[in-house]
Amino acid sequence: MKQNRQSQWKKALQTWQLYIFILPAFLYFLIFHYFPMYGVLIAFKNYVPTMGVWGSEWVGFQHFTDFFDSYYFWDLIRNTLGISLYSLALGFPLPILLALSLNEVKDSIFKRTVQTVTYAPHFISVVVMSGMIIAFLSPSTGMVNHFLGLFGIGPISFMTEPGWFKTVFVMSDVWQNTGWGTIIYLAALAGVDPQRHEAAIVDGATRLQRIWYINIPALIPTMIILLILNTGNLLAVGFEKILLLQNSLNMESSDVIATFVYRVGLLDAQYSFSAAVGLFNALINAALLIAVNQISKKVSETSLW
Repeated sequence: MKQNRQSQWKKALQTWQLYIFILPAFLYFLIFHYFPMYGVLIAFKNYVPTMGVWGSEWVGFQHFTDFFDSYYFWDLIRNTLGISLYSLALGFPLPILLALSLNEVKDSIFKRTVQTVTYAPHFISVVVMSGMIIAFLSPSTGMVNHFLGLFGIGPISFMTEPGWFKTVFVMSDVWQNTGWGTIIYLAALAGVDPQRHEAAIVDGATRLQRIWYINIPALIPTMIILLILNTGNLLAVGFEKILLLQNSLNMESSDVIATFVYRVGLLDAQYSFSAAVGLFNALINAALLIAVNQISKKVSETSLW
């Protein structure tokens, strides 16, 4: 054992240049991502800025139990999970379907045009995107309501009726990110051996059969990895866009954990309580990520670690 360790140290010293390359990234994460974590201590204290993190009074899990016992707890969980699962159900399969379709297109000009049109919205900033959504969905001047009017449908107040908020958020997310997500799957499809398709054609396989038995199995490892990553962010829905689209009339269905933490922590200055809520959110996400990763590892032998 001792000789083995000495051998490992000797190898490390012989390749010290590689460790120099890693050092900046290691220091970056250590200083800017791990060192600030000591701030989560305020979730277990009654934090007073003048007394500092260490000088404030310890209260244990009091802020967590206050949050669990609050009347808005289940509303926040329901809204957060509702938006996340809706986004996952609609936003996860669409890039796969688009990638499989584009992969079958032989006209390169049409293919590149569709790719450009679909992933261009990804580069629009969240602020501009939110402004566009509000303008498009306006009941008096919005193009969506004008279009619905052609079919005799009266104006709908999408942004003030709570029942429409989740659909507006998810559909706008699909519009903005489906094309971008397709790039990853197209890259995976590019790695499929053409000889497999040629052999399948010789055996008489149809195009749909080749997609089902060759292309989709080639995408499964990528799909699993992205599904694990998406599950790990299940309770971390897009905070910025929700905050920009939120108003007092749709608050019933738009208030999620992230916006609640912002409102309570920064606007109401309840630092310890908001830190406890944020820590709870992060722990649930971490637990989901680990659980899904372990299940995937046992079922498919594909995992993040």
